[in-house]
Amino acid sequence: MPVKKIHDEFHTLDMTIGWEVPPGYPSGIQMKILSGALDEKGGRGSRTRLLRFDPGVFTTEPFVHDYWEEVFLISGDMTVGGEDGESFAPFTYACRPPGAYHGPFRSSEGCLLLEMHYYDPV
Repeated sequence: MPVKKIHDEFHTLDMTIGWEVPPGYPSGIQMKILSGALDEKGGRGSRTRLLRFDPGVFTTEPFVHDYWEEVFLISGDMTVGGEDGESFAPFTYACRPPGAYHGPFRSSEGCLLLEMHYYDPV
């Protein structure tokens, strides 16, 4: 699996294709990889992706992983921490180090997130 990002100038994204359900996520959550790849078994690489939640979709368990994650909420709403969690509006941001527990997540209206995942350089 290639793990390096390539030079990719501004271009229009086709938002109607290229979406897939990430492993372990419910069907109402889809990702679209914009750049790069993450080799989780090898602990290397980086990726940038869009993640979208359909209205009313939620996860049930917290997430934890061994890579950095930066998340920017572009549109919609996101509640972090389950039913009694904290709600966030567009233009909010999170940066999580490896090993940080986060979630579960839900979105009442649906949302679009920009996410960057990467490992620390060796």
